[in-house]
Amino acid sequence: MNKILKNSWALFLGMGFIMMAYGFQGSLLGVRAVQEEFSLTSTGFMMSGYFVGYFIGAATIPNIISRVGHIRVFAAFASLASLVILVHSIIINPLVWFLLRVLTGISMVCIYTVAESWLNDRSSNKNRGSVLSIYMVILYGTMGIGMFLLNFSSPKNFQPFILVSVITSAALIPILLTKKKPPTFKRIQAMSIKNLYEASPLGFVSSFFYGTIQSALFTLLAVYASSMNFTILEISVVTFLLAVSGAIAQFPVGKLSDIYDRRKVLVVSTFGASIFAIMAILVSKQMYLPEGLATSKTWFYIFFILFSFCSLPMFSLILAHTNDNISKEKFVAAGAGLQFLFGLGAMSGPFLCSIFMDLVGPNGFFVFLFFFHSIIGLFGIYRMGVRQTVENPDSQFVAMPQTITPAGIELNPTTEPIEEPEKIAEENIG
Repeated sequence: MNKILKNSWALFLGMGFIMMAYGFQGSLLGVRAVQEEFSLTSTGFMMSGYFVGYFIGAATIPNIISRVGHIRVFAAFASLASLVILVHSIIINPLVWFLLRVLTGISMVCIYTVAESWLNDRSSNKNRGSVLSIYMVILYGTMGIGMFLLNFSSPKNFQPFILVSVITSAALIPILLTKKKPPTFKRIQAMSIKNLYEASPLGFVSSFFYGTIQSALFTLLAVYASSMNFTILEISVVTFLLAVSGAIAQFPVGKLSDIYDRRKVLVVSTFGASIFAIMAILVSKQMYLPEGLATSKTWFYIFFILFSFCSLPMFSLILAHTNDNISKEKFVAAGAGLQFLFGLGAMSGPFLCSIFMDLVGPNGFFVFLFFFHSIIGLFGIYRMGVRQTVENPDSQFVAMPQTITPAGIELNPTTEPIEEPEKIAEENIG
């Protein structure tokens, strides 16, 4: 592990800065939208722009990298992300913010693709799993740290937006100073929609609805907390708990899925998330009242942690379950197809959730999570009655962040072996 960190520190450091800014930015925009009295529907529409951009970027980035190269693409889109956040502080308008979020989404998927294809190129068959684990810890850990930066200054000020820009720009320094030659970009083809559904109907449907859940969860959690009159510190705590508890849960849930029927673990996880979403509503009571009158948030935090434990490992479960039904050679293509479906679902998540919140109030946030997690669970029960469990010795659970791109999925040590790096691993990857 020390060798991996030594050889990959520049890329890991750059991605750490990017994710710190990303975590900070998501909470900042959500709280600012509430303070500016955007309607919940406008806020959901605005926040969904990120996933529209992510989807657009995922389709166009291979051509851009092939023409321009990794370093220029990373520098260009990190600079664009740094610039865009500053415009948020100048023009306060939901439609303008939606367009800016589209640009942010395009920038982020380009950055992820560059980083993950670079890591994949510089990894060997022996250390891909370790590289992926470190990468995931850095992504979740720095994103959690970034959420605490919400306490830096009032979201109504321009200083937090400048800080996001500064952190994003800092990510360029280690990447641009690398001496290492960038890798050759390899295009990854996804399975056709028809073939993916035939291989795993549960994986197909779950990936789509899980994208809907996750996009709303990460973009509107701060909006929910702000609407419930949480302090800035409390908003930081609850968003931090989401990132960290989800990362910790990946490994025990994954171990269970390798021991027991993976579909049962998936169904139990999604129904568990549904139950804890309802429990979060029941204990919210009078949390929104001013200090001294509000009920304690302790039980809310506990149930929210349990919700995160059940919900956040689900993309990795869905990916592993899909791999159970296909040959090893198709693992990466299937993962790319699932990411496509995830992105389709994600584009509608924040907007749909905002409608639930408009109709029910702030707790419509958890009603939304309960509803879509239940859909996945019910479909899973149906599929278990239709198809017998498949034993695939090549498939196993591997923890993956929800933001993983097809290039990052190749880091999964169970995928088709990649060629060893052309140069020895002791060199800096850049």
